Amino acid sequence: MKMTDIPFNVTDWPTVERVEHSAEAGQAFWRTQQQGDVRVRMVEYTPGYVSDHWCEKGHILYCLAGELHTELKDGRQFVLRPRRSYQVADGAEPHRSRAPQGALLFVVD
Repeated sequence: MKMTDIPFNVTDWPTVERVEHSAEAGQAFWRTQQQGDVRVRMVEYTPGYVSDHWCEKGHILYCLAGELHTELKDGRQFVLRPRRSYQVADGAEPHRSRAPQGALLFVVD
């Protein structure tokens, strides 16, 4: 990721539009800021959230609250709790997530 042409700015996340995204179960809400080629998001998964797809996008994902269960296509599984993160490159390892108790995440991709 190369971050260029991004002036210093402060994001007041509660004022950013909250948009619902598809899910197999539960709900996903994103608050998104696009800064050049970099997308920064505050993502909320409601309790019972289950992803409806395998994701191949690279992310830096940090868990702020709740618990995120992430499965890789090769069968490995990981659990993120607050103050833990994962990093994955574009196209590196397909992954999908669920949030049995709900989760609040900060994501850069």
